[in-house]
Amino acid sequence: MVKELKYPKEIEEIRKLGFNPYAHKFDKDTNISQLIEKYSGFKANDKDEKIKYKVAGRIRSVRGHGKLFFMDLEDFSGRIQLYIDASNISDKELKLVNLLHAGDIVGVEGGVLKTARGELSLLVKKITILTRSLQVLPKEWFGLKDEELKYRKRYLDMLMNKETRDIFVKKGIFWDSFREFLKSKGFIEVETPVFENKTGGADARPFVTHHNALDIDVYLRICAGELWQKRLMVAGFEKTFEIGRVFRNEGIDLEHAQDYTLLEFYWSYADYEMAMKLVEEMYKYVIKKTFGTLKFEIGEHNVDFSKKWERYDYTEQVKKHTGIDINKATLKDIEKKLKELKINYDKKGFNMTRAIDNLWKYCRKKLSGPGFLINEPLAVSPLAKKRDNNPNVVERFHPIIAGTEMGNGYSELNDPIDQAARFEEQNEMREAGDEEAQMYDKEFVEALEYGMPPTAGFGVSERLFSLLLNKSIRECQAFPLLRPEQ
Repeated sequence: MVKELKYPKEIEEIRKLGFNPYAHKFDKDTNISQLIEKYSGFKANDKDEKIKYKVAGRIRSVRGHGKLFFMDLEDFSGRIQLYIDASNISDKELKLVNLLHAGDIVGVEGGVLKTARGELSLLVKKITILTRSLQVLPKEWFGLKDEELKYRKRYLDMLMNKETRDIFVKKGIFWDSFREFLKSKGFIEVETPVFENKTGGADARPFVTHHNALDIDVYLRICAGELWQKRLMVAGFEKTFEIGRVFRNEGIDLEHAQDYTLLEFYWSYADYEMAMKLVEEMYKYVIKKTFGTLKFEIGEHNVDFSKKWERYDYTEQVKKHTGIDINKATLKDIEKKLKELKINYDKKGFNMTRAIDNLWKYCRKKLSGPGFLINEPLAVSPLAKKRDNNPNVVERFHPIIAGTEMGNGYSELNDPIDQAARFEEQNEMREAGDEEAQMYDKEFVEALEYGMPPTAGFGVSERLFSLLLNKSIRECQAFPLLRPEQ
């Protein structure tokens, strides 16, 4: 038995007029922006009724009564005035017009005119309702001041603020530009598993869930398939990339979210020097395509991507800004310096790797970039290849932009014996309480034993996008996760 539905009185009135308040479709053939562009040369009182355009969108305001109405109609591309003269529409359409309010979605058909006041308008010949709005739109919308409420009702924030909608238009261009660039260089887009028996490819705390069909606990991936894409290098692929969602069970701040989009590429027969050249070219291409400029003001930093990119030596920068030589300092020395600099750090599982990393994070804030951090210590890079002339340093790089790391790349480790030993070290760190240390992946080591060619790898997340917009990462996510409302 179907439960009887109870609708508001005005919806019933709309139905009695013969209109469906929740229509199935509308044969829209024109966007509002196309009309505005086509008739940009119109002067006051100019009219074109030869072509009847079919336009659909949301009513933003209603003015007038009796025989003449004006409505502002908005679609995704723009806004235009509707000029509704009772003599141009049927009696039932006029009755419908009297029932419409801001928020309703309608379809209209008609010509174009420019009023005596110079307002470009659609001269309505037909009108129908497509969706009745039961909630009244705010008359004014300056942006919700309560951040959580803004994210919880993000659809209203987007509906009322073009600036918010534009963020996500740009974000689409941002990721499409990466695809265009990498495909133009011969890279193949791939997909790798989101559920993993072991997480790898980054230092992060994973989310755990249960797989009912296999009756096992699994992890949500913390990187875009690093250990899987390297298996593809073993399999004979030479250039691959993936753009996908990753999940890290960590804190929330301006730069970090628990689920976000990450790009990773892998390139056989290349090293980190070759990857740095490619990344610099890629960043310039993507940034110019997305934002239309290569110059940015980000916080206290002025960044010009068109200038020569710097090279920052890890050890030299730490010594320059803290006075600590990480090649000679003890854990006790670094802890003392961290306290002296008033740097907060997680004491759980604290070790030399975490100590050096916290010291560096203090130093990087001083660097505007653009540039590359190089010569990173082996202790903080369990997957990168050692330098031939210095086994304590690895062939790893980070793009540095406005005081933060905006990407991560290396000459990938392809020595299975060395990789196994580093996994063992990481495993010991996990057993000592470091939840971000990497897990021993026996199957990945076995894949390396079949032979992976020299390979360069690189990853960059959507943090780059939010940084360039000078906004928090949550503000640049359409629907960030929130606690359920009480």
